[in-house]
Amino acid sequence: MSKLITQQQSSVAPCLRYRDAAAAITWLCANFGFEEHMVVRGDAGRILHAQLTRGGGMIMLGSTANDNEYGKWVVQPEDVGGKQTQTIYLAVADADEVYQQAKKAGARIVIEIADADYGGRGFTCLDCEGHVWDIGTYNPWQEQGGSQAAGEPGS
Repeated sequence: MSKLITQQQSSVAPCLRYRDAAAAITWLCANFGFEEHMVVRGDAGRILHAQLTRGGGMIMLGSTANDNEYGKWVVQPEDVGGKQTQTIYLAVADADEVYQQAKKAGARIVIEIADADYGGRGFTCLDCEGHVWDIGTYNPWQEQGGSQAAGEPGS
């Protein structure tokens, strides 16, 4: 294992594609509290690769305009009726604060904020290009009170 991975809380980094990746970076940083870790720009403002961090987590993203082998396996939510085969869970200290910010930024709230039976408080929304984000105070790294049912944090 590399030294970098063993020093991080998580070795999983979701990867996303955006039609306007530069705008998505701005949106994600302003509304979900991410910070730019690395952004590699190509011709015509394309984002070849970007890494955004928040706490001990990271997401990676790039422009849909990148025609490469990876891009052949990825479609945008609007291309498949908004359905997705995976979602992202973002653990936050104050779900109500992030909920208000997301609403203010125009995020479509698809599951209203509520307390979860298995612990934590959260909501589910679509970002600026329709990717599903499950956001809440549930910390999957810490044992919660009671028994947790199998499934995603937002289930």
